[in-house]
Amino acid sequence: MAELSGFTQAYDGERLSGVSAGPPGRATAVLLHGAGNGSKERLLPLAAEFAARGCHALAFDFSGHGESSGVLAELSLRRRFEQAVAVIGERAPADDPLVLVGFSMSGHTVADLVRHYGRRVAAVGLCAPAVYAPQAWDVPFGDGRGRFTEIIRTPDAWRTSPALRAFAAYEGRAVLAVPGTDAVIPPAVTQAVQTALTARACYARFELPDADHRLGLWFRDHPEDCRALVTTLLTQPNEPDPRPPACARPA
Repeated sequence: MAELSGFTQAYDGERLSGVSAGPPGRATAVLLHGAGNGSKERLLPLAAEFAARGCHALAFDFSGHGESSGVLAELSLRRRFEQAVAVIGERAPADDPLVLVGFSMSGHTVADLVRHYGRRVAAVGLCAPAVYAPQAWDVPFGDGRGRFTEIIRTPDAWRTSPALRAFAAYEGRAVLAVPGTDAVIPPAVTQAVQTALTARACYARFELPDADHRLGLWFRDHPEDCRALVTTLLTQPNEPDPRPPACARPA
C-alpha cells in the first residue's frame, strides 16, 4: 500500500483533517466522503490505490466529521464545496488534472466542483450519489428536523437540482457506481444522474450487485472492486493500459 501522509487544512475557523499520497503530475484524485458518520478513514484504501497508479490522492474529513473540528449541524452543501475548494487549492498541484470521486451526499459536491473547475476535471466517480434542490445549498444541515430536512424530503424537489445540469454539461470521463441495494438513494435519482451523464460525458456504469449504499465501506473491504473502480476511472474506453484520464465528447 502507498504511504499516506496526514495534513491539517485551516479554513473559515475550522481545522480539516486530511491525508495525501502519491506524486503530482498525472492527476490529483480528490476523494469525498458522504454524510452522517462518513469520514476519510473508509476511503484510505482508495487513496492508496490511486497513488499506486501514479496519481496524487487527497481525502479529508468535512467539518463535523471524523478528525476535523466543527459541528455537523452547522455544515451545509455550500460549506462542503468551499472546504473542498480550499483543500484542492492548497494541496493539488495547479497543473494536475482532477479526478473527483464523491460518495452519497458528495455526489452533489462533485457537481459543484465540476462547475467551478470546468475542463480541469478529467474524470468523475459518483458512488451512489445524491443530488439536491437548489434551495438546499446554503441551508445548515441541522438536527434532522429543520429546514434542510424539509427541503430534501419534499417529493421530487431534487428534479430541479443544479447538479443534474452540471453533469449534463460535463464532457470528461464519468463512472457511476451503483449498488445492488440502495435504501437511501431512490432509483429515480440514480436514473436521472445516469441520463445527465450520458448527454456529453464519456460514461461507464459500474455495477456492484452485492453492495448496499455504503460504498465507501464496500471498496474498503473489497480490494478487487476498489482496483477495478480506479482502473475504470483512469483508462480510456477500448484501451488496455491506464493513461491520464481524458475523454473526447461522444459522437
